[in-house]
Amino acid sequence: MESLLCNEVWLMSPDRACIHANAHLPTKQDFDETFATFQGKETRYLPQSGYPNLIHTHHSIRNARFKAVTWIIKSQTRMDLSPETLFAAVNYLDRFISLSQCQGWKCWMFELLSVACLSIATKFNDTTAYQLHEFQEDLENSFSPNLIQRMELTVLKALDWRVDSTTPFSYIHLLTPTNKTLVEELTQRVTQLLVVSLLDPKFLEFQQCVVAIAAVRTVFQDLHLPPSDYAHLADTLIPQDIKDDLIRCQMLMEKLVVEDGIFLAYSGPSSPVTVLKVDLFNFYDISLKTTAKNMDLRSSRKRKMEEEGF
Repeated sequence: MESLLCNEVWLMSPDRACIHANAHLPTKQDFDETFATFQGKETRYLPQSGYPNLIHTHHSIRNARFKAVTWIIKSQTRMDLSPETLFAAVNYLDRFISLSQCQGWKCWMFELLSVACLSIATKFNDTTAYQLHEFQEDLENSFSPNLIQRMELTVLKALDWRVDSTTPFSYIHLLTPTNKTLVEELTQRVTQLLVVSLLDPKFLEFQQCVVAIAAVRTVFQDLHLPPSDYAHLADTLIPQDIKDDLIRCQMLMEKLVVEDGIFLAYSGPSSPVTVLKVDLFNFYDISLKTTAKNMDLRSSRKRKMEEEGF
């Protein structure tokens, strides 16, 4: 089976193709309509409502998620995948875990899930076709193509084949149209901040548009720039209860920048994620090391998982 998805029809929504085409929207009406479309669509691609509590109360799942997201971020950089692929893969991961709970899963199961999510996201967001073995670096285990494809199918069925996710990254070009000389740097910096926020499960409590707006505002403040007209308009479009969430979310974003010293050194378009301060989350790292010892990872050699079932 050369491609799990080659015979599948992707029911792509029309607004997906407009993300970049509408990067510099000329009118408030265009902005209002596009923002409302994204906001209405994102609710169909969120994890289950109890997911933040699941992550908070089950340390093994929280640690496994952190490790999986870290691997996805590193793989996106190593393979030069698009940011859309990165955010989509993490979205699939979170939605699948929220649906399946994954309690009692072993380390290799989460690794297999991570590979499957990244592979699926790559198929829908990158133009380069990758062999499955190309994904499998920096893992404790290796998996046969057949097993990865079976896991892909398991994920897709669980997600009801809804893969055209709206993520915080979907809003970037909508929220940052400004002086052309600043667009590239702003997009770069907002992307970096959003990538690091993927590691912290606290941001799972917020809607995607809230995370995006909070990141844009934080970057504008860090650069000592006046808020863009479009970011201000976004604030006027959302209800009061979400505005309260926006305040809390922006405080978390500012903590990443100010207190934890992340950032945000602009280094050019060839490196979309130049700073990944994993040490900001040392409490996760310590837990991961403890969990690794208890889960018998056998890091000295890779195990070949040929026909493990689920």
